[in-house]
Amino acid sequence: MKKLLLTAACAFALSLPAHAQTEAPEEPEGAPSPNQIVNAAPQAEWVTIAPEDLLVMTLAPDAQGTAREVVIQLMPAPFSQGWVGNIRKLARAKWYDDITVNRVQDNYVVQWGDPNYDNPEGEGEAKPLPEGLNVMGEEEYAATDILSIPDPRGRPRINYTLGAMMVRNAMISSGDEFPIPAEGVPTEEQLEAMREHKPDIGDNYGSLASVVMGWPITGETDQSGNRFWPIHCYSMVGVGRGYSPDTGSGAELYTVIGHAPRHLDRNIALVGRIISGMEHLSSLPRGSGALGFYTAEEADKRTPILSVRVASDLPDSERPNFEYLSTESESFARYAEARANRRDPFFIVPSGGADICNIPVPVRPVSAGE
Repeated sequence: MKKLLLTAACAFALSLPAHAQTEAPEEPEGAPSPNQIVNAAPQAEWVTIAPEDLLVMTLAPDAQGTAREVVIQLMPAPFSQGWVGNIRKLARAKWYDDITVNRVQDNYVVQWGDPNYDNPEGEGEAKPLPEGLNVMGEEEYAATDILSIPDPRGRPRINYTLGAMMVRNAMISSGDEFPIPAEGVPTEEQLEAMREHKPDIGDNYGSLASVVMGWPITGETDQSGNRFWPIHCYSMVGVGRGYSPDTGSGAELYTVIGHAPRHLDRNIALVGRIISGMEHLSSLPRGSGALGFYTAEEADKRTPILSVRVASDLPDSERPNFEYLSTESESFARYAEARANRRDPFFIVPSGGADICNIPVPVRPVSAGE
């Protein structure tokens, strides 16, 4: 009887008009979604990423012969510049060519480097590193006095739309004196609007959290100064290292493929983020060895990295072009607020806040000459 009923049900479904089976309910009108806000942002609010700040990593083709390319955007000054300089030097020395992905730990990281360096299953000799690489101290995991560093427009770097909003509201709520120069202080009416409409971007790892200069940043400020550091959000790229005081050279890199491992902040240098091709890394087979390293029996799972190049060194025809939505722009402020309080038609209850890693900076490819 059950089989007969199922057959009858299928026959009934097949007898329905085609539009009754395929028509989706019409989307009700409502507030714009974060993506709609981004798509409507004027061109003037987009910032071109300099080719010198892009790395193009070419993986071996997949099992179906499909090419795989990953593009990494490097961190800007004043963050992690010793490591970033090493990475450019390693890429230009072609040191990264023919290394492999050696570790894939589920919900954590993908790590690549010389398979014979600091790899539990390595058996050969490690590749010699280029001469003249920077050696960094642990204090360089955070940048200091960032509030006093002017941007090209002559304003404090932290004084970006969302960044300034977070700092101002933190100071307002704590009752402390506002630390940013007077020309950066909003009017009382603007402050009132911020109090009423600011997104609540919480962070238990630093007293201040924001998206500044296009990057997720957190930090703290006190009488002795201020310290800010980048955050281990999804797709961020960091430098593998050994036990302290080793801080890593940049020869081993990893990217976050799971829930943000914020306990790593200020314990490992972050040097960039993957802006294209993340799927080629996040989908790799997991290693069964300690910490997700591939075992000797899993050597065939290691993905070869054919080359890593600084984009500015490539011919124009091979050079990728990307831009990001300025984090000081009006559109970004609206986008961040919409991410924190979804009001577009699918959502029922605005959440009232967002984790800092849940406000990814929009990045898009562009054609050369656009």
